[in-house]
Amino acid sequence: MNELLQPDSRIIAVKRMENKDGYMDIPGIEKHQGALMIRMRKKMKSIRNIRALITLALVCVVIAACNSLQVASDSTAPKPAAEPTSEVVLTSEVKWTPLNPLRGDKSPKAGTLWGDPDRKFPVATGFLVQFADGFSSPPHIHNITYRGVVISGLVHNDDPNAAKMWMPTGSFWTQPAGEVHITAAKGPTNVAYIEIDKGPYLVLPPKEAFDRRERPINVDASNIVWVDPPGAPASANGPKVAFLWGNPQDDQLNGTLVKLPAGFTGKIHSHGSTFRAVVIQGRPQYQVPGKSDVKTLEPGSYFGSNGESVHQISSKAGEESIIYVSTDAKYDVIPTK
Repeated sequence: MNELLQPDSRIIAVKRMENKDGYMDIPGIEKHQGALMIRMRKKMKSIRNIRALITLALVCVVIAACNSLQVASDSTAPKPAAEPTSEVVLTSEVKWTPLNPLRGDKSPKAGTLWGDPDRKFPVATGFLVQFADGFSSPPHIHNITYRGVVISGLVHNDDPNAAKMWMPTGSFWTQPAGEVHITAAKGPTNVAYIEIDKGPYLVLPPKEAFDRRERPINVDASNIVWVDPPGAPASANGPKVAFLWGNPQDDQLNGTLVKLPAGFTGKIHSHGSTFRAVVIQGRPQYQVPGKSDVKTLEPGSYFGSNGESVHQISSKAGEESIIYVSTDAKYDVIPTK
């Protein structure tokens, strides 16, 4: 009975560990709590660092995405069309050099109107060639095909054994690459306009001849067919065009002649990215775009533009004008009403 009334020593021990607030005061627990708190702080700090890194990474991803969207927007957004540019080269401004420097003084002279001044690089070029009276070249070939229009005098271009076919002003011919031929001229002044789609322009000996299955074309001025400009009403006294090569209706590179009647006043509206015009006959008056200057274009003078443009032009009374045009699209010849 006494044993039952005696308090359990374990209960007494626990009671003694109770503090004044009723909680147990277990020896050494402060030390364990401190260590636990330190570990928890370290974990919380590590978690905060990870969160900061994740946030930074997300910010970088967002910035990169925005930049890529901006680049995509810049690349796909339509850019404003470049302002058209134009140029005029008078015959009196042409700089003449030997067409074939290896022949020295015996070589015809050449003067570039547009493109590569030295005709050495792989770019399209248009240039004048001046032949002395009685000139006749030895048989030779060229590495590229060219087109020619007679501006003054008489020019013959054909097989070395062919009978002479003297082409007058306004005649047109082509010379295929690799084909042996000769070129001759007669008259006090012999000038032709030559055009190539890609340089360099080289004169080579016959032994280097090759065949690309091209054949030359010689069209005398008397065989040129003149028609009314496409879309223009039929007119006996209006401007006329003659199609020489290419297809302007399909926006391809093409060459034509334009005949402006005497007293014509109007404009040529070019719709292509390039427009090259060389005066073959007459002395038309040309209004320089953006300026008040009006220039008289002697035969062999050039005017051209890049981009859609309008060229104000007129013919003198009593004198018609013929202009060779090469472009990569349609153009309109519009008389002033």
